[in-house]
Amino acid sequence: MNQPPPVVLCFSATDPSGGAGLQADIMTIASMGCHPLSVVTGITIQDTMGVEDMMAIDPDWVADQARSVLEDMAVHAFKIGVMGSVENIAAIAEVVSDYPDIPLILDPVLSSGRGDSFATEEMIDAMRSLLVSQTTIVTPNSIEARYLALDEQEEGTLARCAERLLEMGSEYVLITGTHENSPKVVNTLYGDSGILRVDSWERLPHSYHGSGCTLASSISAAIALGLDIETAVEKAQEYTWNTLEAGFRPGMGQYLPDRFFWAREEA
Repeated sequence: MNQPPPVVLCFSATDPSGGAGLQADIMTIASMGCHPLSVVTGITIQDTMGVEDMMAIDPDWVADQARSVLEDMAVHAFKIGVMGSVENIAAIAEVVSDYPDIPLILDPVLSSGRGDSFATEEMIDAMRSLLVSQTTIVTPNSIEARYLALDEQEEGTLARCAERLLEMGSEYVLITGTHENSPKVVNTLYGDSGILRVDSWERLPHSYHGSGCTLASSISAAIALGLDIETAVEKAQEYTWNTLEAGFRPGMGQYLPDRFFWAREEA
């Protein structure tokens, strides 16, 4: 019998455009050679231009979806995206706390690429208090890092944001520079000993829907495949940049990453 691929369990909301959310997670993880499991936390109304509305799933349903597959299959990594409500954050935190040896990758999606909000202040507080302490690596962009790590009126460098998130209990923090005003996108990985690696990427000309989901999911897959954190982050960034460089614009809004760019190249 063939050796089964590593399994990654994703908690996220759906995106009918296929650009971000659970669909992005599934495509990315499959493209990286792992088997994705999907726990739906919410249902969105959105397209490539933005998010119109979201309906959070009942937290008991979220927990039951996860426990059902966890009792059936061995999971090699958890990936968490949009959770939809404070109650869902609490439910997910309780589920993952029963599996402390499974790496947890938290993508703190606070808003869409257009700026549509996915998280209230109460939800951000719940992420801080219930999830960050259980996280192997948290992957905020620079805006999310400031919201998650700093008080409302507080100012601080991105290094200080990373330090705060590490103090909250995350083992590693990867802060991405996609939203910074810089000629290149600079992503920095932090650990307890300080900066572990800095990667600089060509800033591509388009606006992309789902780049953060792609990066966090590819890190999850790389960790599930057995790579150490630094190598996983390196390989995931390379994969993500290639999906963006091969990105396409199927609608009237943002470009979408091509998560199966390699299949078309091979063809």
